[in-house]
Amino acid sequence: MTPAMVAEREIRLSFSKADEIHDGLDRAVDALIESAAADANCGILVTRHEPGTYTVALDESVPFGQTREVLAA
Repeated sequence: MTPAMVAEREIRLSFSKADEIHDGLDRAVDALIESAAADANCGILVTRHEPGTYTVALDESVPFGQTREVLAA
C-alpha cells in the first residue's frame, strides 16, 4: 500500500495486492474521522478510481457522520 496525505482532507491510496485494500481503506477512514468531527459539516467519501487506486476524502456532499463509497467514471 502506498498512501499520500493531501492537505489533511484527502488520502490517496495505491494497493498492489487485493488483500491489502480492506484494511488500508479502514485505516484511511479512521485517520480522517477526527478531522470530520472537528469540521462537523461533512462526511467521508471513498472513491475507487481504478483497480487498486482509491481516495478517501472529507466531502461536503456526504452528511456528517456518514461514509459513502463511489466508483469514478
